Amino acid sequence: MPPQRSAGTNPEAERPRYAGQYLLEAELGSGGMGVVHLARSASGLRLAVKVVHAEFAQDPEFRGRFRQEVAAARRVSGAFTAPVVDADPEAGNPWMATLFIPGPTLSEHVKRNGAMPPARLRQLMAGLAEALRDIHRAGVVHRDLKPSNVLLAEDGPKVIDFGISRPSDSELRTETGKLIGTPPFMAPEQFRRPREVGPAADVFALGSVIVHAATGSGPFDSDSPYLVAYQVVHDEPDLTGVPEELSGLVARCLAKEPEDRPTPDEVMTALRSVSASYDTQAFIPEQRGSEPEFAPSARSGHRPDRDRNREVTHSSRRPKGAPGSVSAEGTEEESPARRKSRARRLRLAALAVAVLAVGAGGLVLLDTAADSPSPAAGPSDPSQSSNNGFRPWDISLSAGGVKATGVPQCSSTPQTLYCARSGVLAAAIDPADGEVLWSRGDSGQRKDGTVRAPVLSGGLLHVIGRGGGRLSALDPVTGKTRWSRDIARSPDRITHVGGVVLLTGEDSQVTALDAATGEERWRRTIPGQSVPTFRSYGDGLAYAVSGAGDGTQVTAVDPKTGATRWQRRLDGALTLVGARDGTLWFTSTALDSSTDAVVRYDAERRTVRRIELPLPLDGSQAVVSKDTVYLLATGGAVAAVDTQTSRQLWRLETSVSFASAPVVAGQRLYFTAADGRLLAVDTAEGTLLGQTNPRLGGTRGVLISGLPTPVPTGGNVYSGAPDGSLFAVDGHDPADW
Repeated sequence: MPPQRSAGTNPEAERPRYAGQYLLEAELGSGGMGVVHLARSASGLRLAVKVVHAEFAQDPEFRGRFRQEVAAARRVSGAFTAPVVDADPEAGNPWMATLFIPGPTLSEHVKRNGAMPPARLRQLMAGLAEALRDIHRAGVVHRDLKPSNVLLAEDGPKVIDFGISRPSDSELRTETGKLIGTPPFMAPEQFRRPREVGPAADVFALGSVIVHAATGSGPFDSDSPYLVAYQVVHDEPDLTGVPEELSGLVARCLAKEPEDRPTPDEVMTALRSVSASYDTQAFIPEQRGSEPEFAPSARSGHRPDRDRNREVTHSSRRPKGAPGSVSAEGTEEESPARRKSRARRLRLAALAVAVLAVGAGGLVLLDTAADSPSPAAGPSDPSQSSNNGFRPWDISLSAGGVKATGVPQCSSTPQTLYCARSGVLAAAIDPADGEVLWSRGDSGQRKDGTVRAPVLSGGLLHVIGRGGGRLSALDPVTGKTRWSRDIARSPDRITHVGGVVLLTGEDSQVTALDAATGEERWRRTIPGQSVPTFRSYGDGLAYAVSGAGDGTQVTAVDPKTGATRWQRRLDGALTLVGARDGTLWFTSTALDSSTDAVVRYDAERRTVRRIELPLPLDGSQAVVSKDTVYLLATGGAVAAVDTQTSRQLWRLETSVSFASAPVVAGQRLYFTAADGRLLAVDTAEGTLLGQTNPRLGGTRGVLISGLPTPVPTGGNVYSGAPDGSLFAVDGHDPADW
């Protein structure tokens, strides 16, 4: 078979055979900027790989935008989008690989089959609203939602093509006088104030897309894009042909002013009230007649091999006198044939994988209602109690009259749970039933709403308050202050290790304080480390790690004296993730910021063992248990790497795009998702054992910069959630969560 040539405006000489390590099998489609190929990974996974035309690869501005596209796609990669598997924006011809989704675009579907019936329109609108909710939580605005960027997959619509999307923290900005988008689906502000476009512009596009699906044309149609732009800004939309039960909601989406449009959550709420018979079955698009199973399409994405996810509702007990819990209503979205053929065990497995995808990269846009009263929960189900008598509970963590916001962060001893929250300096909680033993308020909240979990060191509870500017050591029994110190110059460079508090100032000087008394033990610079930030892992040493050219400088420091125990320079960009008995574990970061290997270093023998990952992981966090490193990527992938046998044990896809740091207890790996879910993974088999319901509030636009790491202790698991609650579940059987 002769090699296929690109059909783009500037064809390549011949279709390349590989993009990175992926074999390109056939051309799916072509556009002005690149070609999308059907490809396979080494394991046989079917992928869609977008390869940029050579002429654009030489344009620095285009490369910058392609990097932004890759970053945005990674941040939102999950259940409602096309998950990114790999990318190389720095290659000679930049490329990006996503999981392949067989299915037509909405544009293709409408051309072939005409307008959608009302029931299918409701499903489409709900699916797109869910997708936008998760995209916006990731801090991304799509800016080009249109029928050709919506894939009709078997398990619901997928939003694709983030070529002109913009993360809220991106350094790239729309140039003055340059309009970016597709006029019939652009919001008025995209024409009037393109530099100020926000999430509401995507909701406007949602309304236009639904009109197109209902009528075959848009609400503002003309042969001239300039006339379309005028109509979008000045004229009322043409909703002729839109079903009556949807026209009012669509009109709200098409409001001229962003603040007058509903949020994606409000769209979903309104859709539930449209019809009592609201059908949540997955939309399966009509077949394409005699076309092959994987018909050419310029779109890429993922077709889940597992059954359609489900959500269930349950309530948990609260301590007497505590506010009620928030229960999340779920919907079942699987075909009747699959429901009939599936056993209960597989249903639970599918339920466990129903994780909403949200964004990564440090900041996540969440819907929280920390200060809003929650509806009271009904009587708890006695069947929820475990064999050891423990019953799940949840409380709203507060302190007197101080306004509390954000997500609780906790640590524990076997007898007490210690938590902090923006507005709550610290609180002691009985882990058995959630009773608050004492709490202290803190009026000096940090602007980003972040807090650090309390640390028990030197027999005292160390907390950071006053907007991150003061370290206080509290009596863990009474909550009274024993000593405090101003740390405004180093609020994010503080480490507790071996009964010592290490503070790194802006002048690179490290100050060591006695954790019990607050007295200064020593003060000095650390050779080879300009502004050291330390890590500790319970082996009595403090480790400072920094970049050194194309390598990594690692310094082991005695926290009691400040003496350097040893210092090494290791090859590659490494991040320390664990240390024990003279062995250190690192993750290795590639040029595209993905994790490509795990590195084990024996400090005494000075030996390095590098274990390459079969597939790189995006922005992973890691935890070490015995000799196994568990990695959790921003795209939801979880992998276990045995550093004794130098092999990857398993890999699991969870579709959680933004998660907390993972933690291991026994044979369980725990982490939380940005919608408040707590998830449990079997560390031996790599299977998802269970998850809790989401815990989101109702106030929009709250940014948090970190999710709470779960606290497993005594066979139970404790965690904070974005709705401001602190909850506990029995860790023995996560399938019952």
